[in-house]
This record gives sequence, C-alpha cells and structure tokens, in this order.
Amino acid sequence: MSMKHRAVYSSPIGKLNLICDDENLLALLFENPKHHASLLLDVLEIKPGFHSPIIDKTCMWLDRYFSGDKNVSPDDLPLSPAGSDFAHSVWKVLLDIPYGGQMTYGEVASRIGCNSAQAVGQAIGRNRIAIIIPCHRVIGADGSLTGFAGGLDIKKELLAHEHFYLTSSKEESSD
Repeated sequence: MSMKHRAVYSSPIGKLNLICDDENLLALLFENPKHHASLLLDVLEIKPGFHSPIIDKTCMWLDRYFSGDKNVSPDDLPLSPAGSDFAHSVWKVLLDIPYGGQMTYGEVASRIGCNSAQAVGQAIGRNRIAIIIPCHRVIGADGSLTGFAGGLDIKKELLAHEHFYLTSSKEESSD
C-alpha cells in the first residue's frame, strides 16, 4: 500500500489540502471540508526536504489557475478520485466544462443519459478533487448557485474569478 501525503496550498480563496500518493492526486479539499474530512486522517504531512512531483505539479496547476490562465488543463495532472462508475461518468462531463463556462445539473444528467439531476448532484457532491474537477461550474436550472463543499461564497468567488456571472437574480440555495 502506498503512502499518502498532504500539503497545504495557500490560495486566494483560503487554504487547500492536497492529498496524493506516489502516483496520483487523490483529493483537493477546502480548509474545513464539509465532506471528506476523514481523508485528512492517516495522511502524512509533507516535511521540509520531502519532494513530491504530484504535489509540485498540482501547485503549479493551481498557480496558473489562480493567475487567470484560461488554458490550464486537468489533463496535465494524474488524477485518481475514488468513486463509483456513475460518479466517474459525471466527473468526466465536469472536466469538459471550459474555464468560465457553466452547465446545469440537468444538462450534466442529459450528457450521461441519466434521468435524475438529483443523482448527478449527489455524485458531484462526492467529488474529492475540487476546482480541478470543476464542480463549481455546475449551477441550478434557474441559474442559481446551489450546494458546494467549499460553501456558496467560495463557489461565487471561483465563478467570479473565471469571469462568469450568474444568469439569474434568483436567491441562492444552500446544500
């Protein structure tokens, strides 16, 4: 069994926990994750002098993303999120949403041939690699912001960072 390591990345939206093994990025979690907090247990901290190419690549990706590079691609990173086949099919659609783009839960469901936007929302909620697998780009059918593991304020900040503005003046709903 491979060792898991954690490093903390300081971003404009707060600290992000990066968890990797020797080959893949396993999770990118917000400082106080609503979901997946158990992933932070039994993980070694990155010690000074320790070198992780996965953490280095992820930090460089995040640097580019937060500097506004619209061409940053998740294809550049070895991602290995844990999840069901259904969840992976949902996350694959999310990876196709371009920087600054958006899609509704229903549109994601339609893309994978699923009749349930709610099931899609649950799979999106299980996404352990926030920002890189861009669940923040999924919005409600009426254009409103809906649940996000980092909180709606952070979702709004990420969308604003990408210069996306909500198409609706509807009230935002929480998880």
